[in-house]
Amino acid sequence: MRHDVPVAGRISNEDYERLLRFRTGLRRFERWSEEQAEAEGLTGSQHQLLLAVRGHPDKQGPTVSDLSEYLLLRHHSVVELINRAVTAKLVERQPDAKDGRVVRVRPTREGLAALKRLTRAHIDELGRLAPSLEGLWSGLEPTKHLPPDRR
Repeated sequence: MRHDVPVAGRISNEDYERLLRFRTGLRRFERWSEEQAEAEGLTGSQHQLLLAVRGHPDKQGPTVSDLSEYLLLRHHSVVELINRAVTAKLVERQPDAKDGRVVRVRPTREGLAALKRLTRAHIDELGRLAPSLEGLWSGLEPTKHLPPDRR
């Protein structure tokens, strides 16, 4: 619990309620997402890995360090996740074109097919949820409760 952040102004009951609805909505979406991944025969972590690999802007694919950053995991945890995804034929490792010491991760054809189906479902679900989400984060901007000198 952080006690070092001064709160300017009063936090209303509506603020707590809105934050609860927002966080509950995020958790429900996360659960729904995991169920969608399981229906594709993937774990939620494999789905997130595929998304991080495919969404990475470098066409060679992300490095393990890039993936650690995207997935908020330690390097060795990402290596284990990649190992399992390679075994499942979802991704493959390739040496970097410029530096052979660097390993890049790329999706396989099977991994891309599963990710494409999941992405379509997620985009549809987010489109359905968008109107209800907009009102939840309105007013929760990080600067709302900060003193003027910290905004």
